[in-house]
Amino acid sequence: MRPTPTPLVVTPTPLEVAPTPLEVAPTPLKFGYGTNGFAHHRLTDVLVVLADLGYDGVALTLDHGHLDPYADDLSRQVTALSRALARHGLDVTVETGAPYFLDPWGKHLPTLMSEGAERRIDLLERALRIAADLGSPTVHLCSGPAPEGLAEQDVWKRLAAGVESVLTTAETYGVALAFEPEPYMFVDTVERCLRLAELVGGHELFGITLDIGHAHCVEERPVLDCVRLAAPRLLNVQIEDMRRGVHRHLEFGAGEIDFPPVLAALRDLGHQGLVSVEIQGGALDAPDVARRSIEFLRAAAA
Repeated sequence: MRPTPTPLVVTPTPLEVAPTPLEVAPTPLKFGYGTNGFAHHRLTDVLVVLADLGYDGVALTLDHGHLDPYADDLSRQVTALSRALARHGLDVTVETGAPYFLDPWGKHLPTLMSEGAERRIDLLERALRIAADLGSPTVHLCSGPAPEGLAEQDVWKRLAAGVESVLTTAETYGVALAFEPEPYMFVDTVERCLRLAELVGGHELFGITLDIGHAHCVEERPVLDCVRLAAPRLLNVQIEDMRRGVHRHLEFGAGEIDFPPVLAALRDLGHQGLVSVEIQGGALDAPDVARRSIEFLRAAAA
C-alpha cells in the first residue's frame, strides 16, 4: 500500500509578496516675487535681493522701468537678463499687467476687445518672444474692461478672436498664455476664464493665472474651490492678502485669507509653476516686504 502524500505547503518568499507603495512627498512649492513690487529698484538689483532672500523665481512685468519690450536695445537687455537669471538660479515668468504701459490715460487700454486691439496683440506677441528667450514657460495677460455700449456676446467674440490671434504666435514659440481673472474686469472669475478657454477651442497653450487675493475679493465660491476649479488649466499663481470686496493687495496677515490650506492644496495638486507675491503698494519698502513675505510663506507652507 502506497503512503498518502503529504500536502505541499508553499511559503511565499519576500520576492513573491506584493510591495507596499512608497509614500512620495509632494514637490515643494516654488515662490517668486513680482517686479511690479520693486518699482524703485534696477532690475539687476531686484534679482540680487530676491536671490539673497531665497526666492525661487521672479514674475517679470514688462514696462518702461525694468524691461521695455519696445527698447531699441531689447535683444541686448534680454540676453543680459537671461544670463543674470541663470547666475542667480531664478526661474522667471513674464507678465503684461502694467496698467498704463500702452495708454498714459486709460488703465489697461487698449484691450483685445477695444479699438486699437492690434497694439495689445503686438505687445503680447513681443512678450511671447521675450518669454521664449528667457525660458519662461508662460506669458500672463488679463482682459481689461469691456468696451462701453457693446453687447456681452460681442465682447466675448472680440476677446476670443484676439486670444486666438495671439495663440498663433504662442504656438510658434511654445509658450503658453496664462490668463488671469482680475477684479472688475470683463473676465473676473475662474468660471469666466474657463468659458474663454472653451471659446478658443480648449487650446492646449491657454491656461490660467490664479490670484489668490483676487479670488477672495470677488469670487462667490471659497478660495479653495477656486483652486480646484482652476486646477486643470492652472499655470501660475499670484498671492497676497486681501479683504472681501476690496481690491487692495495687502501684506500677509493684514487681510482675511487663511493661507496654510491654500498652499497645501496647491502642493497636493502638484503645482509646478511659480507662486509669486504681488504687493505693488510695498515698493517703497520692497526689500523688507519681500523678506517678510517669504518668511510668512515658508511658515504657512510648513
